[in-house]
Amino acid sequence: MTHAAHPDRKALARIGAAVRERLAGEPAVRRLVDERAEIYAVEQFLPLPACARIMALIDAVACPSSLIDGGAWPDYRTSYSGDIDACDTSVRDLETRLAAITGIAAACGESAQGQRYRCGEYFHEHCDWFDTAARYWGRERRCGGQRSWTAMVYLNTVEDGGTTDFTRIALSVPPRAGALLLWNNALPDGTPNPWTMHAARPVRQGVKYVVTKWFRTRICQ
Repeated sequence: MTHAAHPDRKALARIGAAVRERLAGEPAVRRLVDERAEIYAVEQFLPLPACARIMALIDAVACPSSLIDGGAWPDYRTSYSGDIDACDTSVRDLETRLAAITGIAAACGESAQGQRYRCGEYFHEHCDWFDTAARYWGRERRCGGQRSWTAMVYLNTVEDGGTTDFTRIALSVPPRAGALLLWNNALPDGTPNPWTMHAARPVRQGVKYVVTKWFRTRICQ
């Protein structure tokens, strides 16, 4: 598929430019060093009491994590996850904070998903953007289209392991309680960015909790 024909390309380029400009004006935002991918970090993004509350919400809904294509890839993703209560005040506050820093309306995002990794659990390398040649794309295209940005908040500091590794650019981010990791899934021209390939490395000691919100090009319905 050519760049010009790629679904949502123009919208992704427009959203990317708008978020890029907004983040450039935020003194608390730090861009991580690699020009091939737009990856940003914000320390102390979410207060610790909110982190603790969301961890409890994750424990209440956590089930074995699945893959977007529903394929049989045994042991590719061994964590537990689930959509957390959107009506909880801590979740609403998180949604408000993410919308404020990105400029993307919360309605253009999927439900916030919590993930829990116990000792030894992991998620092998993957990209967050959708494969538009896959069977599932017809469903996702009707439900907001391609993913634009990923926002991941670490809810606790992991004792050992559990890093988020961007495998094609040799960037490793350790989990720190309350920190936000944010990245653009597209290149500046709106096509999928292969340099955003990432993995959740195994937790070697302790438990890792994160909450993730994936933004789309349109309102999710």
